[in-house]
Amino acid sequence: MKKRLIYAAVFAMALPLFSACEDDFLDVDPEGTILESEYYKTPEEAYTGLVAAYDPLGWEAGDTYHNIGAMNAASDDAFAGGGGPSDMNTWQAWDNFSLTPAIGPQEEYWDRNFRGVARANTILAKIEAGVPGLAEATAQRYMAEAKFLRAYYYFELVRLFQNVPLFTAPLATEEIFNQTQVAPDQVYAQIEKDLAEAIPNLPVTVPAASEGGRATQGAGKALLGKVYLFRKEWNKAAEQLADVNGTPGETSLYGYKLLEDFGAIFDPANKFHSESIFEIVHTNLARQDWGAWPNFEGNIGVQMMGPRGYSGPTYLAGWGFNPLTNSLVEALEGDPRYAYTVLDINAIEGATYEPSYNDTGYFVKKYAPRASWLSTEGGEPVLNFSVDYIEIRLADTYLMEAEALVQGGGDLSRAAALLNAVRARVGLAPVAATLENIYTERRLELATEGHRFNDLVRTGRAASVLAPMGFEAGKHEVLPIPLEELSNTKLVQNPAYR
Repeated sequence: MKKRLIYAAVFAMALPLFSACEDDFLDVDPEGTILESEYYKTPEEAYTGLVAAYDPLGWEAGDTYHNIGAMNAASDDAFAGGGGPSDMNTWQAWDNFSLTPAIGPQEEYWDRNFRGVARANTILAKIEAGVPGLAEATAQRYMAEAKFLRAYYYFELVRLFQNVPLFTAPLATEEIFNQTQVAPDQVYAQIEKDLAEAIPNLPVTVPAASEGGRATQGAGKALLGKVYLFRKEWNKAAEQLADVNGTPGETSLYGYKLLEDFGAIFDPANKFHSESIFEIVHTNLARQDWGAWPNFEGNIGVQMMGPRGYSGPTYLAGWGFNPLTNSLVEALEGDPRYAYTVLDINAIEGATYEPSYNDTGYFVKKYAPRASWLSTEGGEPVLNFSVDYIEIRLADTYLMEAEALVQGGGDLSRAAALLNAVRARVGLAPVAATLENIYTERRLELATEGHRFNDLVRTGRAASVLAPMGFEAGKHEVLPIPLEELSNTKLVQNPAYR
């Protein structure tokens, strides 16, 4: 079927069947589907529908790999890389800003997030209509999670495309092609409303072994604070983020605390740790092989970022994407986080590799495939890395609150404490709480985690920093509306791409 994500608004075709395995909330049974119209008649089916709304979070086998690969290529932290200038041409187009409505990662972002919206709308509508036997407290939690997810997906969409249709209920078939885009302010208002309504009914904490990856109050407040930051509502952002962060360097009321070991943040043996606020789950228990393409439960981004043809200790050969820029490597030199961020192949004794396109010899160490990560559960090992992606972590929220305080004329001593807690964790001396210092810290702390491009855009620095890569102000802050979405619909292309 030709991809057209406005179809996802209906979500009346087939619902994937999911199973909650003993130690992973988001494991999938890829074999079965059932008609949505015949579903949601028991509490178990309502739970399955909720899991279906979470599922697009982990989609990665199109062109996006969460907010890591394509986003890294769009920033000044990494190139697209790969086997040549046409390998993952969607990444290449964002890397050199040759985006067109037909070429770029936009279809996959549109697909992932609108399917998520549609599934959230479906579970909300079904629970509001009543699910026999579903306890009221459970129903309220499920609705809160669905609203959190809808807010997350729409935040992604409005940041990436700016002009998108807004729907908060499943659409009838005859309504599909009549949807029009709304003003970004309207989308943001819905995002803020969803999060404000969700937060009180989200759990304060969840048991990691059985519910790791599900939304919590802390995740809701962190996301709302981030939304306010992007909206430049500084005081509101600081207020939400202060609840998440608590006293800098100590454990917050939600149980968050900076890890002492920076490298432990990214270890798949250390999932759902005290610094993780919202984590996108991957598993090797699906035991998938190439026949499962593109619906993998493992983290394929790990294989993407390994050096091509690698031979040597510790690491595995990958596909050579996201070689780091010299700019990032030079910025990290002398910083303790260099050792955990930059994989310098030429510094590994006895190691060899095949240069990628735009090769620099430096790769994304946080996600580079390690031999010790290789799955032994079955299936094709390189497709089953059980490495999660932490969408929001505590150091990120510390720095966001510090920025909001400085921008809003708030408590500068607290801003400095937040900034310097992040630095102290890796043994760096304190610095003044200035915007420049905070921006620098964000780049070094969060390097290659997919935040840099959006940070540059929202702070107005993209035009100058990314100009050498081809970035045009007034155009490349957003992606084009996918070409396929414009056919036989009332959607219109973003102005600079017409």
